[in-house]
Amino acid sequence: METCVAGFGVVARRQTSQGHMMRAQVFETIHDVDPQDWDALLNERSITFSHTFWKIIEESRLNDFRYRYVLFRDEDDQPVALATFYVVTTDIAIFSPPWLRRWLESVRRVFPGFLKLRMLECGTPIILNSPPIVLHPDIDPGEIVDRLHDVLKTYARKNHIFLMILRDFEKLEANWALKLGDLGYQWILGLPNTYLNIFWDSVEEYRAALKSYYRSKINNHLRKNAELGVRHDLIEDFSGISEELCRQWHVVHERANEFQREVLTSDFYRELSLRLGGRAKIIRFFREEIFVGHALLLHDKDTLRWLYFGRSEPVNDSLYLYVIQAVIQAGIDLKVRRIEMGLTTYPIKLDVGARLEPIHYAICCTYSVLNPLIGWGYGLLNKPSSVQDKAVFKNDGSKEGP
Repeated sequence: METCVAGFGVVARRQTSQGHMMRAQVFETIHDVDPQDWDALLNERSITFSHTFWKIIEESRLNDFRYRYVLFRDEDDQPVALATFYVVTTDIAIFSPPWLRRWLESVRRVFPGFLKLRMLECGTPIILNSPPIVLHPDIDPGEIVDRLHDVLKTYARKNHIFLMILRDFEKLEANWALKLGDLGYQWILGLPNTYLNIFWDSVEEYRAALKSYYRSKINNHLRKNAELGVRHDLIEDFSGISEELCRQWHVVHERANEFQREVLTSDFYRELSLRLGGRAKIIRFFREEIFVGHALLLHDKDTLRWLYFGRSEPVNDSLYLYVIQAVIQAGIDLKVRRIEMGLTTYPIKLDVGARLEPIHYAICCTYSVLNPLIGWGYGLLNKPSSVQDKAVFKNDGSKEGP
């Protein structure tokens, strides 16, 4: 392997097991990466891998994330793969069961940093992208995984980081799982993602497809909201209300008891609105004339991603179920194939027809001899709640994946 330092980052050259010469460039800021080189690899992958999206993420100053960007080039200097990684302080018991979470809360009143470590993660901090690496169609994952592992391990050791995580894998494709397993990575089950597949031309047709119990439950909540004067609209330019949106998000975030991680900023909302050409959207919710909440959406090719929810007051009422119905209506109107509904609040999402998609993480220690122990310990601390799909439609086959 040949290594040198250039003005735009670290360059490492190595021959893969298939005989291809591969060069890895590591950049400290997305501003140093040529957008054409980066975006040329996207093909059909999510816009959340795009150069523009990563500029938004980097400039939004979320938490204490420190990002790095990796471009892999072949012997002809053509980009063949890309990946992003970052260092962030993370609760290693982030998916702990309720009893353990309560115990940790009491310990952390005295020792705030207990079981919180600086980790190196390969993926996207606010989005679930499976797999977390973008490849040229002619490149097999086996050709790139060992090269990426070299980059991550070198950086982690240099910065005294103990754990590395590749996230997220919604499907354990054999070519990823086997190769990462050979390198010592342990597979850990995380919280499942949720999706609603769209087969209907209107929200009324969707509700008619539900079994009577679930349809009646939705209609009762919609009736309550109608009596309270609740209404909504969909907007694409929300840059002028970014501070209020962020404040509403914090109201929900501070009360979350299932999963807390990234901390959003008003810059994040504003830049999404300004830079994504209408792909980012906000559903605003009003009670009479009062702005009481919002849902942040991202129209990502054939998927509508429901990213975040915020509201003005921390009260328990029927608004959240109304919000879900508005998100479903938006997905149907935009003619997407599916709506990604994200993690947590599973009972409500399952009641409206969402299906579960398991998520796995590949976790590795920078000192390989400890990997079996790390996998066991991480699994012991993190036991995601057991939830199961529900048959809420008259035709159960309508919940099958696209």
